[in-house]
Amino acid sequence: MTTRMSFLRAALVAVLLLTPLTSLPARAADTQEADWTGPLSTRGRWIVDADGDRFKLRSGNWHGASGTWNGSGSTEDDANHHAGENSGRIPLGLDRAPMAEIISGFREIGINSIRLPFSNEMIRDTRPVTDDAVAANPSLRGRTPLQVYDVVVRELTAAGLAVILNNHTNTTRWCCGVDGNERWNASQSTASWEADWLFMASRYKDNERVVGADLYNEVRRNVWDDPNWGLGDNHDWFAASQRVADRILTEANPDLLIIVEGINWTGIPVDGFAHERPTLEPVRRLSHTLVDSGKLVYSAHFYGYTGPNHSGATGIGETSDPRYQDLSPTELISVLNRQAFYVASEWDQHFTAPVWISEFGVGGREENSAKARAWFENFVDHLIRMDADFAYWPLVGWHENRRGNGWALLHWDAEGNRMGVHDGDDWRSAAWSRLIAAQGRTGYVAPVADWSMLSPDHGDFIASRRMRARPDWDVGARKAVCPDGQRLLGLSHTGNRGLCSDVGLSSGPTGGYEVVLDERHVRPGQDWAGGYTKLQCPSGHALTGYSVRGAAVSAALCTQAPVGSAGGRTVWFDRSDNRGASPKGGDFAHGHYKGQCADDEYAAGIAYTGRIGSRKTPDALYCRPL
Repeated sequence: MTTRMSFLRAALVAVLLLTPLTSLPARAADTQEADWTGPLSTRGRWIVDADGDRFKLRSGNWHGASGTWNGSGSTEDDANHHAGENSGRIPLGLDRAPMAEIISGFREIGINSIRLPFSNEMIRDTRPVTDDAVAANPSLRGRTPLQVYDVVVRELTAAGLAVILNNHTNTTRWCCGVDGNERWNASQSTASWEADWLFMASRYKDNERVVGADLYNEVRRNVWDDPNWGLGDNHDWFAASQRVADRILTEANPDLLIIVEGINWTGIPVDGFAHERPTLEPVRRLSHTLVDSGKLVYSAHFYGYTGPNHSGATGIGETSDPRYQDLSPTELISVLNRQAFYVASEWDQHFTAPVWISEFGVGGREENSAKARAWFENFVDHLIRMDADFAYWPLVGWHENRRGNGWALLHWDAEGNRMGVHDGDDWRSAAWSRLIAAQGRTGYVAPVADWSMLSPDHGDFIASRRMRARPDWDVGARKAVCPDGQRLLGLSHTGNRGLCSDVGLSSGPTGGYEVVLDERHVRPGQDWAGGYTKLQCPSGHALTGYSVRGAAVSAALCTQAPVGSAGGRTVWFDRSDNRGASPKGGDFAHGHYKGQCADDEYAAGIAYTGRIGSRKTPDALYCRPL
């Protein structure tokens, strides 16, 4: 969860020191899916089940296994845990209520899916949980935190709920400040993080209601360094998430949705210094292409006390930037759409995917801020307006005499008495009921065309399972290959980017392949780019990939496909964009000239020149009708 104290106080201090200078309404209950079949996948902006029916994530966060300790003092003292709520290294509340009762409460308030945080430390923690931590669930005594997590997953899914595994933290302590959990590799190596994900994805492979892998929570700045989206270094969240996603799908569990959250914070939160919450804005220019189309979901977090350029801090680390709750309803909608919702509302783009708002929330009974309350109402209205998938933070909390942290929708006291959002004195009840009962798209979702970006910026970008299993087809070059079933439709003149799609295909390229290094397939009298070197596919083949050395074209990858071989046209893009009147797929190479075949064509060749002053970058595509 975004820190309510904010990491920026600690960050700023470090920089200054170290740097020179009751019951749910019936209508809501009726909206719950009576049954659904896993696994889940995506079609355009929608998540669908195995039958192709829309499955809207009406989710909540059951936190605790990722840690509640604030980082100082004894871990056994409740006062040293966030809001005084000591989870005991396992999902919160198992000391106060039987697991079945907690899960029943989730269903009662309309939840159909659970985001279940864990820490990497939890996976390897061999210390049994304390008896006090499972006082209301004595059958869990003597188990390790991971073994308790196993039981929670089993019982949630047995109750019909979908479970999304969420790697929330490296260490088992409260998130999200300068706390050793800023990045996936803040307190561990990237290799260790990847190994943990393969372990967790494999562990629940046989449970079809474990539906997703939420790769890492709120990637953000530490004291010295920012995360980035596409620079190719050790802080590159785009590259790290792309790599581990493909490893999960190819080595551990091909059925999981892969959920990638945007960047939560960059920069120093001081007026006059650059700082922002990028969220999903970088996706417009650089999006993921997984080895399995239909598995990518993007996610974002929004809280009223933070803002697009506001850390959420008060005092040290606070800036003059507006918080989300300071924005007018119109301004809020504009910002939300720019930062996240555009991904799901703009169709036929390389970035089009479902967007899951996997955290949002507000204080309950004791929240007296008119701005905070208005923000929550306005935010819920926008979730409804966008028919968005969502996950409230948090579901479970503690209370004593109906007082406590207050953010949770369900609270239990030390005697096991429950206080719920619908007990009659929680102002959030009406908004929550409105959200759960909102009428959105239901039923069968027809397949749509997939559009995919290739970005061999810093290394191989092979999105084809088939080609991953083949020997290196151009040793020493950076290779880019479309996902299986798609063909290459576009290239950039510089920048090495490509665009793939299955638009217009009843079946995609699936046969044998040929690596083309010269003009052997250019027939006499059919020179489609005179004076230029042409890498042309043989008859009955479509371009599905290419390789580059530096900026220069190195080879073309051609795959057998059910395509025609008669006629064609040359699309030049060496001096300007040439993508047709209304090209689909979006700007797949921002700031570079791009060429693109039409939706009813396929690319059959690449032309370039080695003349003085040229870097042998792509100049033209040979486009043939399907």
